[in-house]
Amino acid sequence: MAGVLLAFSISVLPGLKTLPVPVAMSSMQSANAAILNPLFLILFMGTALSCVVAAAATPFTDGGRSALIITGAVLYVVGCFAVTVMLNVPLNDALAAADSTTATGAATWEKFATEWVLWNNVRIAAATAACAVLILGQGRSALG
Repeated sequence: MAGVLLAFSISVLPGLKTLPVPVAMSSMQSANAAILNPLFLILFMGTALSCVVAAAATPFTDGGRSALIITGAVLYVVGCFAVTVMLNVPLNDALAAADSTTATGAATWEKFATEWVLWNNVRIAAATAACAVLILGQGRSALG
């Protein structure tokens, strides 16, 4: 998930910021609509569900492995999934409702372009850290 999110922060949004506001807004509105597809939703929600299941199924008597699995799961569920639902999606919804030809629409775009990337970067960091910690937890299991 971190890779998809990273692409938006390092290329999509910087590229859109070089365009006139109405073009940038309509492009991002289209991207936001396109990403709401079954494959993305399965991957995004499935990852969160997998983290919850992994944390719930981890025994607490394994010398640190459970702490790594639970930490990784919390990092992803809180830092990526919850941030998306509570912060990025409302910004997407506000952008979707905005009229790119008005001053209010332009202000919505400016707020979106700044705040969305900030929270997207939080999601990138959380998803990357979660992946690393979950791999460490699995590695600890494989090593005994």
